[in-house]
Amino acid sequence: MHDLVVVGAGPYGLSIAAHAAAAGLDLRVFGRPMASWRDHMPPGMFLKSEPWASDLSDPRGAFGLAAYAATLGTEARHGVPLPVGLFASYGLWFAERAAPPVDERTITSVAACPGGFLLTAEDGERVRARTVALAVGVMPFIDIPAPLLGLGRDQVTHSSHHAGLERFAGGDVTVIGAGQAALETAALLAEQGTNVRLVARARRLNWNTLPPPLARPALAGVRAPHTGLGCGWKNWLYAETPGVFRRFPEATRARIFTSALGPAGAWWLRERFESAARIEVRLGESVVTAAPAGERVRLELGTTAGATETVETGHVIAATGFTPGLDRLGLLTGGLGDTLRTVGRGGAPEASAAFESSYPGLFVAGLLSAPSFGPAMRFVYGASYTAERLVAGVRRRVGARGGPLAKVRQRQRREEREGQLSGA
Repeated sequence: MHDLVVVGAGPYGLSIAAHAAAAGLDLRVFGRPMASWRDHMPPGMFLKSEPWASDLSDPRGAFGLAAYAATLGTEARHGVPLPVGLFASYGLWFAERAAPPVDERTITSVAACPGGFLLTAEDGERVRARTVALAVGVMPFIDIPAPLLGLGRDQVTHSSHHAGLERFAGGDVTVIGAGQAALETAALLAEQGTNVRLVARARRLNWNTLPPPLARPALAGVRAPHTGLGCGWKNWLYAETPGVFRRFPEATRARIFTSALGPAGAWWLRERFESAARIEVRLGESVVTAAPAGERVRLELGTTAGATETVETGHVIAATGFTPGLDRLGLLTGGLGDTLRTVGRGGAPEASAAFESSYPGLFVAGLLSAPSFGPAMRFVYGASYTAERLVAGVRRRVGARGGPLAKVRQRQRREEREGQLSGA
């Protein structure tokens, strides 16, 4: 029986694995490394976060994004956006050096069993573990507006369903949303010759501003400190003190989780988007109904004033984000999910200070922990905070059971004593 099985091999899963391996835990890691970044983002996309805020986490800090960039003879510089493809390659480089070998099979179920958990892989193999860390990323939690749910994948998709947008060249697409995914998807479509309609409930588009230099007058830094989530003291609170956020009343956490760091486009995207002649922007509107119209889609769009208009489009891409919740996860079986205390409107597992759910030994990370720990867990920046504390929680859990970690410690102490005796 392993000390820990990590389900997921994205930035959070790999960071947890790196810390767990360094701690001497007997662990397995399952999942396709950096799958969301490799398989669900079209070429031409860039990181929205600053390079220095996009590091995966290892205990020595030896495998950051800047170190990887140096191997390519380039720099990861503040204020210079990096291609998503480069970030995905960085994750694979990190996995090879900082984490144990990753088993790319998908885990299809996690159930409780005597002494821990029983996990089943996609080919039916079963694996036992004393503890489990769910670092499943965002893909299980996609949001598609209710009026679009009755359409097939040939008519409506989520923005994360696309590794490329070439199939829409020369056609017309309606993109739903006002965040980075919507705006960047619309820009990429327009740049390849697609006619794009952007529909958003917001009355205006928001754009992040060019980040100030890292080196600046002290007073400016005091007024608006740099953080991994942007400048400002609110962002500093979310980025640097997730443990404080976890102590807020549940209603306060829920309000901040749904409203903080709301939809906005990156500063470097604005000129590209606004200069794209093929993008029709319709603000203050939302989809009321949607139905097939031959090979096209007929949308009824409604305004906040109650007016409606019908339009037809070749395809709809919903860039409408993700909501973490147990009902969408579909991974916990045998009644395990029913035992968990939940938080947030989506019903995500409530997490302790060590990222442990209410079921002993079951830990959560990434977006699944965001309703407990706040906005930082929606971004790569939260991986370091998570990995350090989660692995410490796992060590306490398996150490208390006298698992392999205890044996590792005993062996280390024995070797130290033998070394001291031979030196004497």
